[in-house]
Amino acid sequence: MPIEVTQVEVASILTRTGGYLRTVASHSLQPYRGCTFGNSLCGVGCYVQHNAWVTRGRPWGGFLEVRTNAAAVYRSSYERETAWARRAHGAFSIFCSSATDPFVPQERQFGITASLLTAMCERPPDLIILQTHTHRVVDHATRIVELSRRCRLRVHVSIESDRDQLPGLPPSASPVERRLAACAELRRLGVFTVVTVSPLLPIAEPERFVERIAEVADAVVIDHYIEGDGSKNGARTLRTPLPDAVAAIDPEATTLAYRDRIVELAQRLMPGRVGVSESGFAGQYA
Repeated sequence: MPIEVTQVEVASILTRTGGYLRTVASHSLQPYRGCTFGNSLCGVGCYVQHNAWVTRGRPWGGFLEVRTNAAAVYRSSYERETAWARRAHGAFSIFCSSATDPFVPQERQFGITASLLTAMCERPPDLIILQTHTHRVVDHATRIVELSRRCRLRVHVSIESDRDQLPGLPPSASPVERRLAACAELRRLGVFTVVTVSPLLPIAEPERFVERIAEVADAVVIDHYIEGDGSKNGARTLRTPLPDAVAAIDPEATTLAYRDRIVELAQRLMPGRVGVSESGFAGQYA
């Protein structure tokens, strides 16, 4: 699928959160609109594809809007949004990103996320959560380490399974091995690193998978699409090919019972370091 890339200027870059994210952070921030990982495995079940305000009739994975002035807008709105967040939430916290990946391949050309990280080093939030599906996050390790010295920071790397592909679906945006290696490198540099098994997909070797996560990450979050896609009983995901592909491998993996079994395993192997669903994304581990 050809990808339409456009450059735009935006009036705002910090969105005050509601719904699922409200307990996670005071604001969300999207360096881009659209996500060029939409044609990979993570894009199959991505809930953002159902957001008509974002897609505007365009195929998910087929467009990317580059927010060229994102860093300047962050700087100009920093004082106002910080004051509001500390009154309303007790802290100015940012989730980056909920509707795109901050480290899409085009970031190497446009550097929007890099410019935002630089701006945050100058005007830090109280907390920043960087959520990604790709090993490319380590390209920004120097800025991430610098920012982690100025505020609380977590890097969340999604690794949904130990499988790079499910039959009938596209491959992952980033190989599992490279994402695990990225986590290991960030943790080595002193960055608090979390593997988000979200959405949980069938795992070929559950015990070995969790053991490897324990070796490279400070914590793990396990989330199933039934509770994690922002709709009742996973209705959004049920409109995609993902559940059928999951059921073809392991029917139990389409249930919360499967999630609970993986959570129990993780709690045994990583005590005090396991988060579940929304509370896990908010940094609560047991």
